[in-house]
Amino acid sequence: MKLFAIPVLLAASLFAAPAQAKLKVFACESEWASLVHELAGDKVDVDVATSALQDVHVIEAKPSLIAKVRNADLLVCTGAELEVGWLPQLIRQAGNTRVASGAGSFMAAAQVKTLEKPGTVDRAMGDVHPQGNPHVQMDPRRVLVIAKALDARLVQLDPANAAVYQQRLADFTTRWLAAMSRWKAQAAPLKGRKVVVHHISWVYLWDWLGIEQIGALEPKPGVPPTSAHLASLIATTKQADTLAIVRAAYQDSKPADWLSQRTGVPAVTLPFSVGGDAQSKDLFGLFDSTLAKLLGAAK
Repeated sequence: MKLFAIPVLLAASLFAAPAQAKLKVFACESEWASLVHELAGDKVDVDVATSALQDVHVIEAKPSLIAKVRNADLLVCTGAELEVGWLPQLIRQAGNTRVASGAGSFMAAAQVKTLEKPGTVDRAMGDVHPQGNPHVQMDPRRVLVIAKALDARLVQLDPANAAVYQQRLADFTTRWLAAMSRWKAQAAPLKGRKVVVHHISWVYLWDWLGIEQIGALEPKPGVPPTSAHLASLIATTKQADTLAIVRAAYQDSKPADWLSQRTGVPAVTLPFSVGGDAQSKDLFGLFDSTLAKLLGAAK
């Protein structure tokens, strides 16, 4: 009986329908790769182009990234021209029409209302984005909106796993809303406080927490800090009972440290994205770490 059963099983396996290939996702930033993992689990393969220790404004369009875009079914990026210096080149050289536009191209900033959208844009203004400030990942309210839109896109591209994506979105939403309530309660002492930032990356975080930005180390967005500009911030930073001088993990610490030494205001490094420090292993850890560091500066 056993000798007969084995050839039958082998024949069945030969003629069975092939397993469906996993959806291949190319994420421009680690926060969106983390969100895809939350929503899709093992139903997708994810490549991420950058890390939290890189400035995503200026990434080199390496052949390895071109190859990953060439094989992708879905591209998940911030958009709002954050990646304008390298993503169009990757897409053009990859020659992959699936992700050049349409359902295979998902831009997170396009799913939410952006802040700081200028009426006009001039090169003299520095690195200003016509579609508004692109750093939407720092507002958990917007992250949830983006999660719902991204989940719908996964269902559209991979309907065979629709039930999985919908169940994972429901689970993520429950956990995210509970975390948001906890974060909001923890952050109550931060409301109304003032900060100086390295780059204007944090507008969504301040909008959520009720924190006021009173200065930036960069004289214009994307323009490196100068000695004269830093000196001009000393009086403002001292007089405003400033909470902290904030920079992202990928930015040079020297300008923030220089101003901190002259004002007594602590310089604080925030992760800014998943992987920006040891605690920021996922989106939940990103906000846990960010709030813990800001609250630490408030003590």
